[in-house]
Amino acid sequence: MFKEIISTQIIEANAKTLETKTQAVKIPLGFKGAGVFCGIKKRKKDLALILSDRPASAAGVFTTNVVQAAPVLICKEHLIEQDNFRALIVNSGNANACTGQQGYIDASEMASLTALELGIEKNEVLVSSTGVIGEILPMTVISQGIKIISDEIFSTDQEEETKMQNAAEAIMTTDTFSKTASSTFLINGKEVTIYGMAKGSGMIHPNMATMLGFILTDAAIEKNLLHSMLKKTADKTFNRIIVDGDTSTNDMVLAFANGASGEEIISESREHYIFEDELFALLKKLSLDIVRDGEGATKLIEITVDGANSIEDAENVGRTIALSPLVKTAIHGEDANWGRIIAAAGYSGIIFDPAQFEIFVNSTKILGANYSVQLSIEEANKTLEPDYIYLTIKIGNGKYSATCWTCDFSEEYVKINGSYRS
Repeated sequence: MFKEIISTQIIEANAKTLETKTQAVKIPLGFKGAGVFCGIKKRKKDLALILSDRPASAAGVFTTNVVQAAPVLICKEHLIEQDNFRALIVNSGNANACTGQQGYIDASEMASLTALELGIEKNEVLVSSTGVIGEILPMTVISQGIKIISDEIFSTDQEEETKMQNAAEAIMTTDTFSKTASSTFLINGKEVTIYGMAKGSGMIHPNMATMLGFILTDAAIEKNLLHSMLKKTADKTFNRIIVDGDTSTNDMVLAFANGASGEEIISESREHYIFEDELFALLKKLSLDIVRDGEGATKLIEITVDGANSIEDAENVGRTIALSPLVKTAIHGEDANWGRIIAAAGYSGIIFDPAQFEIFVNSTKILGANYSVQLSIEEANKTLEPDYIYLTIKIGNGKYSATCWTCDFSEEYVKINGSYRS
């Protein structure tokens, strides 16, 4: 109720295409971006740079995998040691994970080279990588690429929106379209903008997955508050999406707030909740784009669990159903096999009365209490024909609910991951 939105530019990416340059995203004041090809990949852009023209507070949420890539370790260290940041350097095509001491040295060198080229301090640079695990970074081409991209970010040959879009494309791996969004709204009469880019298509599972997300805002936000808002909204968005159940080694979402709008966000204030609502909407949009772009996916599936005794119970049931290969393949084949859904809920680890279990597909009840089948097989199967499936599960009479998102499993998923290294 506190919103004073003047324009919201949350961009829908319905088609799996790279034709995204016409999307009307807005870049927050004081930020620049660039993306170039430096030679890590065979042909596509593979190096991205984001720069703030003034010190920005920063926060991050990271993979929970015990195996963590060198850039994750560097970012965690810099965020502890430093209050303000100026730049982010990202490479795709090579994860710099499971590369030992050399990987750490290389990630640190990426920060040093970027700082040198931009005339800032090394600890003001955060580093991210995504791609194949277990290969040493090709630092010769990356070093040259950092020189090129540092010049490119100040170039006036392209509009700033186009250059930031190049950065969004440079962080992609198996993605079939770039994922960007922005929201501009009024707080105390001042325009505030939040912009986000993300990548992710496979190895997607809650508590971060093989996904990267970078959020920029021109609001002034102290780093502890920024971290609190980022974690809260990421837990309800990025940490509720599932493609295949694999949690990667490189996952991170970083947020930067540089204050260029002149509007400061104070904890527990009216402005705090306006901003947090907008941040949640933006992260949700990026999260759904990741699921929509799931490797080989043909259907986006939204799973809402109602009637739970706690949020945790609702989340556990939703995630277990979303993770089930049998459920995901049945939905792909448009087979309304409700037995697979109730069976998945049954091994989720929570206690519920199966006789109260109900299933709705796109608002149509297919299973009622006491295992009462509501439709013929043919009629039930027709409910799975749309590309966006709303699956609602009622597990009891509790007052809690939770929503998560997944996609179907197709033969194409196997093809993509069977030849990923090539």
